Amino acid sequence: MNNQITNVYIWDMDETLILLKSLLNGSYAEAFAGLKDAQKGVEIGKMWEKHILQISDDFFFYEQIENCNKPFLEALSKYDDGQDLSDYDFNQDGFSPPHDDLNKRKLAYRHRIIANKYKQGLHNILDQEMMDVWDALYKMTDEYTDGWLSSARALLEQCLAGNEDPTICNTIAGGVVRSNATGSRHINVLVTSGSLIPSLVKCLLFRLDNLISHENVYSSWDVGKLQCFQWIKERFDNRNTRFCAIGDGWEECEAAQAMNWPFIKVDLRPNSSHRFPGLTLRTVGFYFSIVYGNPDSENDDD
Repeated sequence: MNNQITNVYIWDMDETLILLKSLLNGSYAEAFAGLKDAQKGVEIGKMWEKHILQISDDFFFYEQIENCNKPFLEALSKYDDGQDLSDYDFNQDGFSPPHDDLNKRKLAYRHRIIANKYKQGLHNILDQEMMDVWDALYKMTDEYTDGWLSSARALLEQCLAGNEDPTICNTIAGGVVRSNATGSRHINVLVTSGSLIPSLVKCLLFRLDNLISHENVYSSWDVGKLQCFQWIKERFDNRNTRFCAIGDGWEECEAAQAMNWPFIKVDLRPNSSHRFPGLTLRTVGFYFSIVYGNPDSENDDD
């Protein structure tokens, strides 16, 4: 369809789709003026930090490649010669910082394995005991934050569906959905200031991996959010593509303004509607319409 609308939702990670820094520094509890146990929030945050780092190191080569951050997993794909890695020994290949083509290839191999593990999901990586620990921590965190995690996840589902009933859609591989109701395409993209590998692990641990594909996770750690936004525009842009950025920080706000995209600022305070639970597909649609108008073919919330 030449006139098909494509909506690209560009999400921040921390203090937007998930809560972590605000748990660790107490600012989340502080916003509730004594109604939340700040120490419990700190303890929950520390547990998440421990799991993120442990899984990054144990299963995603983070200990080896921590100082080799790239803005996305495909950044070195041209160096990957497609070698069968089933018997490859990543501990004995002499990998060092990728300043030359040989080590860029070795890093590309690691990125390929990371992408495959991401697609397989944590249930194919962790044992049952660890899965139970993770499940309990997720539930504890969601309860402590009044459903922030599950509400954010539900909105991601609705955005992909283009409808408040996320069952009214056809899922397409790669985290892209074409809505039956509107004929439009919907894509979730993550741009985080954190380094790439722990950010991918966060997506897995916070149950976002089936809503944001590994190709759509960007780390702005080295390059900045504006550069990531420009790459995303080049990748998805045509005359019927609409972009909207959602986050809590000044950098994504300024980057969105530079791109002339609508920006939704997430606010931790409990009386805000721009938080979770609170932010709705209708509100997101309103921000789209301010910048792009409300084309007859797009009818997301009716």
